[in-house]
Amino acid sequence: MTSSRPYLVRAFNEWILDNDCTPYIVVDAGVQGVQVPTEHVANGQIVLNISPGAVRGLVIGNGALEFSARFGGVPMQVFIPLQAVMAIYAKENGEGMVFGSEPGSPDPDGTGRERESDTSNGGEERPSGRPTLKVVK
Repeated sequence: MTSSRPYLVRAFNEWILDNDCTPYIVVDAGVQGVQVPTEHVANGQIVLNISPGAVRGLVIGNGALEFSARFGGVPMQVFIPLQAVMAIYAKENGEGMVFGSEPGSPDPDGTGRERESDTSNGGEERPSGRPTLKVVK
C-alpha cells in the first residue's frame, strides 16, 4: 500500500485550521531533498508554521509538501518530501500527530534500507534500537 502520511498530514492540517488553530510541522532537515532555510535548523530539525497567513501556495501532495514563505524578509520556496515530516500539531494546544517510520520507508540516516526487526533472539521480535521521537512542549 502507499504511504498514509500524506493523507494524515492533509487531514490534520484541515482539522487544525477548522478548529481555529495554527498548524505547525516538525521536519527532519537531514532527509534528502529537503529545502528549508538552513539557518533556522536546530538539532537537525526545523519547526514550520504552515497556516494560510504564514505561507503562500501550500500544496500537500502524495510525495511532498511545498510552499513559499518569507524567512527574515527573504522569500524562499520550501520543499519537503513527506517522509521528512515528523509531526503536525496545533501551536495553541499541542494536539496533533507524531509519525513513526513506515514499512519500506528509508531509514532516517538516508541509506534507503527498509526497517527491520532483530529476530536473532529465538524468533522473538524486538525493536531495531533506533531512537524515537518525543514531542517536548
